[in-house]
Amino acid sequence: MNRRELLISTAAFATAPAFAAPRTRPVGADMPWTTYQAEAMKTSGTVLGPAYGPFRVENESANGTCVKLTAGQSAEFTVTAPANAMVVRFSLPDASDGSGVADTLTLYRNSEKIADIALSSRFAWVYGEYPFTNNPADGKPRHFYDEARLKDLVLAKGDSVKLVKTGAAPYCILDLVDLEMVAPPLPRPKGALSLAEFGADGNERDDAETLRALLAAAAKQKKIAYVPPGAYKLTGDIELPSDVTLQGAGMWHTTFVGDEPLYPQADRRLRFKLTGENSRLSDFALDGKLKYRNDQEQNDGIFGAHGSNCTVSRLWIEHTKVGLWFYLCRGIRVEGCRMRNLFADGINLCVDTRDCVIENCTTRNTGDDCFAIWPAPSDQGFTQQADKPGNNVIRRCTGQLPSLAQGAAIYGGANNRIEDCLFTDITSGCGILISTTFETSNDKTDNNFSGTTVVKNCRMVRCGGYDHGWTWRAALQIALHRKSISGLRISDVAIEDSLSSGFGVIVPPEAVGTRELGDTRLQRVTIRNSGIATHSHPDVWIGARVDGGIDCDACTLGTIKNDSTAFRISQRS
Repeated sequence: MNRRELLISTAAFATAPAFAAPRTRPVGADMPWTTYQAEAMKTSGTVLGPAYGPFRVENESANGTCVKLTAGQSAEFTVTAPANAMVVRFSLPDASDGSGVADTLTLYRNSEKIADIALSSRFAWVYGEYPFTNNPADGKPRHFYDEARLKDLVLAKGDSVKLVKTGAAPYCILDLVDLEMVAPPLPRPKGALSLAEFGADGNERDDAETLRALLAAAAKQKKIAYVPPGAYKLTGDIELPSDVTLQGAGMWHTTFVGDEPLYPQADRRLRFKLTGENSRLSDFALDGKLKYRNDQEQNDGIFGAHGSNCTVSRLWIEHTKVGLWFYLCRGIRVEGCRMRNLFADGINLCVDTRDCVIENCTTRNTGDDCFAIWPAPSDQGFTQQADKPGNNVIRRCTGQLPSLAQGAAIYGGANNRIEDCLFTDITSGCGILISTTFETSNDKTDNNFSGTTVVKNCRMVRCGGYDHGWTWRAALQIALHRKSISGLRISDVAIEDSLSSGFGVIVPPEAVGTRELGDTRLQRVTIRNSGIATHSHPDVWIGARVDGGIDCDACTLGTIKNDSTAFRISQRS
């Protein structure tokens, strides 16, 4: 996706009333793990941050802080709840040729060594201008972090956990550790066909043909296709037949992995395709081997093309270009999924996608929008129908720490919604963006905003960061790029500790003429403590060449700067 430059002007600020919290329900996804921040640990290393700005590792760290360890240094914390699994979020330096380096953290429990954790930076670090390279000489680094997973641990409440840097890399930066109590593997459902019966043993052999045979048999016999615990290598597309369920033993137990030497060939990567009706994917992980982003190549991960009434549940997706990308789909439901360490979007509802629900999902370290609705124009699919793409909802999701773009974005369509969501540490863009940045029209269709677009009961913390190479963005921004926007309803939204402005309405300088924001209402929107990274930004900023207005009801907006003589802000307490 191309990003457009936005310019921030300076002028006097007007002051609005003090902060008052909105009335809200709980927000964000279920997160069955406890996070231990590195800067809160007892450490012999160096605490970095908080610091905000482009091309800094602190900027991609939770709370803007992390801990740098050199040889022999450690970070230690006390377990607050029993756990048997661990995720370590780390950053290592890159090699001079961009191929990454290896390192080791040694894990101790109550002074007893229990594991060596192998780390690598080969799936981190990109450089230069969008869509980026793997060449350090191009400068402007980003995507610093990756994660390591361990299971089958025994950690009790009160145990001391210590991580000691014991490898040869010059340093290892720790951001956080997640501890989780993982359930045992899911058993084979009654009557299901098992991949083991088709010859797979879970020892990371090439099981692409074996899995295809299992799915064909499951479709013919109308049975569930079950994949036992283990690691299974896939070397090409897996297309799910209609009316078939593919179920693993759980995202911590069943893993499909890519074949790294084959990854230069886009059609040999790790990808599941939903092209039929009523198919289901659940309870496994995808661990790709992608090291770069190329938008001329098709997406790997989960790819929906003409799928309808399909369900994707409880998947863990890592090291792919995107997590899930839907194209000409309807009635898709995605629930309980985790997207980590990707090079583009977490989930994107793209061309002619309708009536879909994204619920209870989490993202961390995506390379583009965590969650997006982008009704790009198409001459295919459902365009013969009178209704526009839309009626999609992103609900009860959590987006964190993308290295580019937004927590959630809607780029057009009819009657789309973002509700009950939490976005934290979105330091390269907006927590939520409502925008006409990208093309939604051609000579046959116009998928610009229509009906009512809703943002409801959401919270944004430390959002509104620097869109690298462009400018600062507001935590919640309405961007009138290609076209005007109307029909927005934004309610029960809390915006806290924004890096720049909390709320903004802008027209980019390269746009010809003015744009209008019409029929837009804010209710119980509160903004507190904006500009923590750049103190020149007000809580609310309205750019020049914006026409129209917003009606505000029971909002606490803070300082307001309106650079447009044609834009009205009506406030009612």
